[in-house]
Amino acid sequence: MDGVKVMADGMRREIDAGKGIGLKNVSSRCSISEMDDHDLSKLLDKPRLKIERKRSFDERSLSELTTGLHRGLESYDSAYSPGRSTLDSPPSAWSSFEPHPIVGDAWEALRRSLVYFRGQPVGTIAAYDHASEEVLNYDQVFVRDFVPSAMAFLMNGEPDIVKNFLLKTLQLQGWEKRIDRFKLGEGVMPASFKVLHNPVRKTETIIADFGESVGRVAPVDSGFWWIILLRAYTKSTGDQSLAETPECQKGMRLILALCLSEGFDTFPTLLCADGCSMIDRRMGIYGYPIEIQALFFMALRSALLMLKPDQEGKEFIERIVKRLHALSYHMRSYFWLDFQQLNVIYRYKTEEYSHTAVNKFNVIPDSIPDWVFDFMPMRGGYFIGNVSPARMDFRWFALGNCIAILSSLATPEQASAIMDLIEARWEELVGDMPLKICYPAIESYEWQIVTGCDPKNTRWSYHNGGSWPVLLWMLTAACIKTGRIQIARRAIDLAESRLLKDSWPEYYDGKLGRYIGKQARKYQTWSIAGYLVAKMMLEDPSNLGMISLEEDKQMKHVIRRCSSWTC
Repeated sequence: MDGVKVMADGMRREIDAGKGIGLKNVSSRCSISEMDDHDLSKLLDKPRLKIERKRSFDERSLSELTTGLHRGLESYDSAYSPGRSTLDSPPSAWSSFEPHPIVGDAWEALRRSLVYFRGQPVGTIAAYDHASEEVLNYDQVFVRDFVPSAMAFLMNGEPDIVKNFLLKTLQLQGWEKRIDRFKLGEGVMPASFKVLHNPVRKTETIIADFGESVGRVAPVDSGFWWIILLRAYTKSTGDQSLAETPECQKGMRLILALCLSEGFDTFPTLLCADGCSMIDRRMGIYGYPIEIQALFFMALRSALLMLKPDQEGKEFIERIVKRLHALSYHMRSYFWLDFQQLNVIYRYKTEEYSHTAVNKFNVIPDSIPDWVFDFMPMRGGYFIGNVSPARMDFRWFALGNCIAILSSLATPEQASAIMDLIEARWEELVGDMPLKICYPAIESYEWQIVTGCDPKNTRWSYHNGGSWPVLLWMLTAACIKTGRIQIARRAIDLAESRLLKDSWPEYYDGKLGRYIGKQARKYQTWSIAGYLVAKMMLEDPSNLGMISLEEDKQMKHVIRRCSSWTC
């Protein structure tokens, strides 16, 4: 008990010290008038439930997973406190698990990035890089960037900041959003927000960006990440009261209304513009990108667990169930690629008519890029980047495939095959720094056409084949879920050899990810948080429960691995 008290006192001092950290004032492309926190304060003032954390999965406990990993985790101590990680504990509290020396530096850097609004922490800034001359929008709180930070705080027994973030972004969702003269959908979540401090008037104001910053593209992924994070908060704390509030129920319904609306679609996947996700610049992902489809699937499943079956929620629940069945069939059938499926596509006939067509999207076999034949191992597979009429994007996208595993969009066989691919193509997908955001890079004339000659997305840089440390936490989670923990350990060892020494860069450049990115910010918050989350999941695999969904038994495996496209 004395050790716990010392640990708690030390944590309070660190949090208090972080309250002095402000944000640099830079101009924003979108402003929202000063927030009226009357409704928000009601929610924040509600007494917190004093209940123990619940780490189990929704459909089954983690006992099966823990048993499967026992041999690989013998060196880890099993008697950890469920409310706080030993990674932030004093040395006296450590057992057989000795944290890496950079863990303490990582926590210190993460706490420096905290953003406060009216005395309450509401998020973390994208980067805390004092050496950078141009702040741009790296001093804002990004929804997608905050997710690994939120996971780190939840795993460390500090849920309040996550609750504050969820409520603040929910409030921003309710404001009228316009770009030029066009009004955005009511359910759109912001890409980011910024707290402005006026020392003269002693006021604080929040401004939000709903896609105005670069390219005028709304962030499709923000709403999905918000739902996923709400479910993670609920699983971690066991507190269902937040998700059950009328405000959160309405927020989920508004997001779902945007993506479940009827239109001209012939597929259950979501049609998106380029730059609508983590890859927020032109990179040829327009159409039906795997990242969005996987997040969409995970958000639907998460919402299904949290929506109340009342008059308003019942209709959405029915629509979600139907969409999930159609979406899982479509993705597992048409986005999945392995050696045998590649051979099937290679032998496609074209211009087939009627429902008996095997080549359902009329893909021309000559459009298959040469690199994919050498890249595809005999064992292994992955969800390709995009599928639409007469077009297949064969590129590997790490985030989409990792989320496919965590959400159980991938069948157990497919999840295992994805891990087989990562092992077989380690040099290409991991190299010297985990993890390639996509593979391969596009270059030369194709780069000119696809990116519009984007100087930031040159070959093997940034989103065009750059290596992003933040993806380490998703890779680790996928490894634990599939029982391939040795892959996670190897990747974490690589990251630990460079990250602190290189001042936590945003991304790395080069075919092997050997060089710090040419425009990479230092002390990138999600690089820091991604590492911490990966370490804490290795320390305690039950942490996986807050971000992983087990397979829905009602969604039957509509295809077998290596099957053809014939329905």
